[in-house]
Amino acid sequence: MDVAESAKVIPAAAGECVTINIGPSHPAMHGTLRVIAETDGETIIRAEPEIGYLHRGVEKLAENLSYHQFIPITDRLNYCSAIANNVSYEMAVEKLLGIEVPEKAQLIRLIMMELARISDHIVCVGILGVDLGAFTPFFYLFIQREEIYEIFEWYNGARLTNTFGRIGGVEADLPPDFDARWRELVPNLRKAIDETDRLLTHNRIWMDRTIGVSAFSAEDALNWGFTGPCLRACGVRRDLRKDEPYGLYDQFDFEVPVGRHGDVFDRYMVRMIEMEQSIRLIEQAYRRYKELPPDAPLMAKVPKVLKAPDGEVYHAIEAPNGELGFFIKGDGTDKPYRVRIRPPCYMVYQAFPEMVQGEMVADLIACLSSLNVIAGELDR
Repeated sequence: MDVAESAKVIPAAAGECVTINIGPSHPAMHGTLRVIAETDGETIIRAEPEIGYLHRGVEKLAENLSYHQFIPITDRLNYCSAIANNVSYEMAVEKLLGIEVPEKAQLIRLIMMELARISDHIVCVGILGVDLGAFTPFFYLFIQREEIYEIFEWYNGARLTNTFGRIGGVEADLPPDFDARWRELVPNLRKAIDETDRLLTHNRIWMDRTIGVSAFSAEDALNWGFTGPCLRACGVRRDLRKDEPYGLYDQFDFEVPVGRHGDVFDRYMVRMIEMEQSIRLIEQAYRRYKELPPDAPLMAKVPKVLKAPDGEVYHAIEAPNGELGFFIKGDGTDKPYRVRIRPPCYMVYQAFPEMVQGEMVADLIACLSSLNVIAGELDR
């Protein structure tokens, strides 16, 4: 769409209001996002997000590929935590076909998904700091993200788009030196989180830039369909790992952090605490993994050509950004008749105009960064 043309979407109000375009190619925008904002000086009178710049018809692609072939496409939804996308889709297919995944494979999935959660939160917190002028925590945290990517690469040969799982389990066991890599990563990761906490959490500038900014009530968040850290920051203790457990999450001990005001600061704090909780989960799952025999099965008995029965399922997991669900309708063939993805980003981004109304332009950037909207997941 032509910029001049789209600028007419929001008619100018009385006075000296100015309409400005932020994105879709802008250093402060997280992906191909665009916001058309009407401003009075530095104050946002109205903001309208425009999406669709990355639309690839992923759901239609799924309907033209076999159940196995669609797994790599799910990587491209949220490339910051591709493993969670893989597993969410695979679990929906397994639910449709009634496949029971072996315990060892479920433990490996849990370990890798929690590593992906830490990696995703690192990106969100690190970039939020950069957007607000705090560059040092970005480096502290991204070094650890690189170490997590090393583990991913060592395990499956890919760093970003992992194509991690398989329908019915996982393709390979953890590498022999996973223990050494994990033991080396944990203290450094905790140190980086602690350093970030000491640099930011009680920093006067950071507090001024985040506390009370784009605050959202629990009632509004629920009405807009928020899930994940953005909902928990508003004080709602909902986490699918606890409330609708899947995999083996209900057998491990971890806490669900919540905020009180639903502002940028609370969204930052929830993610910071969740990284520590993910470490706790991985340690528990890995201890149990080591108790299993080395030759424990990694895959259920799954035919090479999957033909789902006529029926439909919906399965969701607690992805790093919230509820990520796949609706799949089978028709007895080797391809799904219909696939619909429920991404967490779409629900939080639709509330964006309400969240930034009355805030400053600089706060718009902070708000967007704290929501962690991923364009690939938003547009699909």
